[in-house]
This record gives sequence, structure tokens and C-alpha cells, in this order.
Amino acid sequence: MKLIELHILQSFPVSCLNRDDVGAPKTAIFGGCTRARISSQCLKRAVREMAHDLAPAHFAANRSRLIIRPLADAMKNRGVEEGRALEAAKAIGEYLATYDAEKEKDGALQVKTLMFLSPAEIEEIAAKVAAGLASAPPDAPPAAEEGKGRKGKKKDGGTALADMVKKACKEATKAVQLKDAADVAIFGRMVASDHTLTVEGAGMFSHALSTHKAENDVDFFSAVDDLKPKDADDAGAGMTGTLEFTSACYYRYAALNLDLLADKDHLAALSPDERKAVVNAFVRATLLAVPGARRNSMNANTLPVYVLGIVKNHGQPIQLVNAFEKPVWSKDGLAVKATEAMKAHHVAMKKTWDVATAEEIAIPDVSLNEFCTRIVAHVD
Repeated sequence: MKLIELHILQSFPVSCLNRDDVGAPKTAIFGGCTRARISSQCLKRAVREMAHDLAPAHFAANRSRLIIRPLADAMKNRGVEEGRALEAAKAIGEYLATYDAEKEKDGALQVKTLMFLSPAEIEEIAAKVAAGLASAPPDAPPAAEEGKGRKGKKKDGGTALADMVKKACKEATKAVQLKDAADVAIFGRMVASDHTLTVEGAGMFSHALSTHKAENDVDFFSAVDDLKPKDADDAGAGMTGTLEFTSACYYRYAALNLDLLADKDHLAALSPDERKAVVNAFVRATLLAVPGARRNSMNANTLPVYVLGIVKNHGQPIQLVNAFEKPVWSKDGLAVKATEAMKAHHVAMKKTWDVATAEEIAIPDVSLNEFCTRIVAHVD
């Protein structure tokens, strides 16, 4: 495969960018010791949000359980009556991600699992279903007919509607082009109810790991009650508590399969210049995006200290994380030692395993703009 690889070293100060079920920074054992960790899912969310800001026309998809109302509204805009549009939207939701009837009792219209759809896909699905509704009698669900279903039972209106919706969703997702859904093309989509709607993501992310041993610490905090009299008997803090945090130099890795990105199920419908714009936004977002957890209390926004960008015309994605299997350590700072270790490991790996690269570019040897320009020049 032809691919782009991004090897990133980034130091974060006091932070809790990705927490576990008890609110503590996530960790992992690597090289026999505890490392600070940021999950790939957490990183991808931050990257996807920034990519949307950088190129909103191409990164327009939304991952949500709240797909019923947008689908119903899209059908209403095509002349479908409100009640029929809503019932059809529920049927679509049932097929794609299982409609949550219990939540409807509380006034919510949603499905049980997150569904990743672009505006163009919603419009195309709505158009196909609206056409099916238009061909049905006004007082009956579409395609209600005599006959036997798969289990030998007579089809009722609900079954006919479900069958029509299933067919419409399949046709719509095949017909629509992902011009506004680079995020679906890069990050992928899994649909358990129908694997033909699943999209394999062209992007590959690793969990970020600290390049050194790291243990969580505890911050004891107190809050003052502004209105409490100064001479009150209980003159202490209005509230106290503890929060866990960590501080580490992380190795991050992301790769993008350019062959997969350009195929017919992904972004083949885009022009080469449009695909270059997509990759440019993806690369910038991957380098610059930082998870927003505890941004107001521990603002940990930093920039990478070192980035190695690699373009391969053939081969497979290979991390350089084993450069840190032996934890780095230095009283003079960890970023420099980590950079030296990663460079040495990369050189040794190329020599030992004959890893071929088309181009290698590093920040801070070049600016961000030059880095991105040279990377996207390899996009067809």
C-alpha cells in the first residue's frame, strides 16, 4: 500500500487528557513499567473535530444517535407528510442502529447505537425512502401487499416498510459519493446490521504512550466560599477534593492508506486537488489537535517537539514505539532523549529490515506549511 506515516513526540504538562472509569489518567504496561496513555479513540475524536474546522465541506459527517429528526425533516422537505416521514425515519433508524422505543417515552427520538452519516447520505437515504412512500397508497405503508415473507407469514405494513427501507438504505449508500464524508472515509464506519454499509477507515491510529515510566499523581484542591463571613466558626474551605493527573512526553503514531483513500468506496469521486486538501487537513489536525479534557483547569495545549513524516510507495505501517521499550530518562529533559532514541531506532530498522521510504520530512527541520506541502505532493 502507498501510505503516509506520522511519528510524533509531544510533551504535555499537568493534565488528564484521557481518563478511565474512575476519572484517573489512562495507563498501560509497556517495556515492563507503567506508561501514561492516551487512547486512539480519544485522539481521533480531537483530530476529527479539528479537521472539520479546517475543511468543513469535506469533513461534514456526524456520529450520533440523534438521526431520526434529520431523516424525517429531509423527507418532509420532499413533500412527505409529517407522520409518515417520522414513521419512515424510525424504520430507517431501526434498520441502521436499532430504534430506541424506550427513550421515545421520554420524548427523545434516537437510536441505540451511534451512527456515522454525512449530510449527503442522509439526503440520499431520505430521497430513496420518500420515493418509496410516494408509490404507496396514502393511507397505507409503502408496498403493503399480499404474500409471504421470509418466515412464511403474510407481510404486514410494518414488514413492508422495513423491507423498503432496507433496500433504500443499500441503494442510497451505494449511489451517494463521499464528497462530504472524508471523515467516514478516514475514520471508518461499522454497521452491525448490514456489513455492506460498513466503511473500512483509511486512517490508522495507535494509542499514545509515554516514552518513559510515568505514574499518576494526585492534586488536592480547595474552593473558597465567597459569601461566608470571615469570622464564621467554620472558616475553612467551602469544598475540598482530589483529582488525578499526569505529566509525560508521549510518542504518537498515525498513518493514512492513500490507496484505500482513493478507491471507489472512499474518495474516488474527489478530484486530485480535493483529495490533497483532505489529506492536508488530516495531517494538520493530527499534528495540532489536543483532546479537550480539563481544558479550563489544566490547559495542556502544546505543540509537538518533533515530527517525522514518512511517505512509502509500498509497504506496511510500522510504528517506532519500540524505540521506547526501554524507558528513556534524563534529568536534562525527556524530549531530546526521546528524539535521539526514535531517530536511532528508525535508522536501525531501515537498515535491518530494508524498509524503503519515498520521502522523509521532519519538524522542526522544516516549517509546518512546508511539511504539509511536501507530504500532500504524494497524493494522487
